Amino acid sequence: MMKKIFLIVALITIFMSFVLTNNAIAYTAKQIDTDVDATLNLFEEVKGSNTVLESAKGLLVFPSVIKAGFGIGGEYGEGALRIKGETAGYYSTVAASIGFQIGAQKKSIIIAFMQKGALDKFRNSSGWKIGADASIAVIAIGAGGSIDTATHNEPIIAFVFDQKGLMYNLTLEGAKITEIKK
Repeated sequence: MMKKIFLIVALITIFMSFVLTNNAIAYTAKQIDTDVDATLNLFEEVKGSNTVLESAKGLLVFPSVIKAGFGIGGEYGEGALRIKGETAGYYSTVAASIGFQIGAQKKSIIIAFMQKGALDKFRNSSGWKIGADASIAVIAIGAGGSIDTATHNEPIIAFVFDQKGLMYNLTLEGAKITEIKK
């Protein structure tokens, strides 16, 4: 039994290493910008999203964050920070976790900086860790979902949507976001 568990964990670790390595080197600035545009277009279809898009001081968009795990998990994605519709930088998000989790998942994440101070603090950091450097109100959007306007008072709001695959565990806590050169 222990050999089977070890084999499964080893296979998932190898799979995650392959996925994370491919993502780390595969995306160009142009590919990221194209994917960010597509993600924002999809987000515009969500009821109530226009208020967020118009009010946000900046949007950090990760079009494809892949998470996999079996007891031990990890996730990785690349995206761009948009300010007034223009790309202001490219970023990666990385997280690791231990606990009850099994499966794989692909999701899109949009982090909306609703206050200039929160955006400035993010931009001036060398590595930003969710939960330690900032608290974020996380909103999961499913099919036919809408955005509650009561959340607009939060300085930073994250939207998680377009989930493909099954994974028990929806959180951004502990994710580290770092600027990358493209």
